[in-house]
Amino acid sequence: MTSRYYAQWRDVPAGGWRWADFTPAEIACRGSGAILIDEPALDALQRLRHLLGRPLVVRSGYRSETHNRAVGGAPRSRHLFGTAFDIDMAGHDPTAFEAAARSVGFLGFGFYPRLSFIHIDLGPARVWGERFGSLADAEGGFASAAAMEIAEFDV
Repeated sequence: MTSRYYAQWRDVPAGGWRWADFTPAEIACRGSGAILIDEPALDALQRLRHLLGRPLVVRSGYRSETHNRAVGGAPRSRHLFGTAFDIDMAGHDPTAFEAAARSVGFLGFGFYPRLSFIHIDLGPARVWGERFGSLADAEGGFASAAAMEIAEFDV
């Protein structure tokens, strides 16, 4: 089985979670608490974490349809399928991050330098948004703290 759904992330059995650097709460829908565990996507995310050798802050993982609409997500967002993650770029070199993400199998990339995150997914190969200018952009805090908290949208 490659994907499993739980109405609440707390329902994920301890033995059913094998991604050491992430928790179900980090991947779950921020609106409902539900989680769709897509094993290939989480395996790729774990490989990316190991390759980079630094923590990854997941701003948005799985999204329910209701939450996706509430945050202005695309109607067919890969977040709905558990195969997309919005990753905070604070402390990361966005260019190196993109290269590493591509090397572990991510194909979709959305760049949000003003909000300091990159969307990655296992969907079809595509790119949107304005690429980051430098590491200073990622760490420089273009977005306010409030904007950082609500930055849960992608195409």
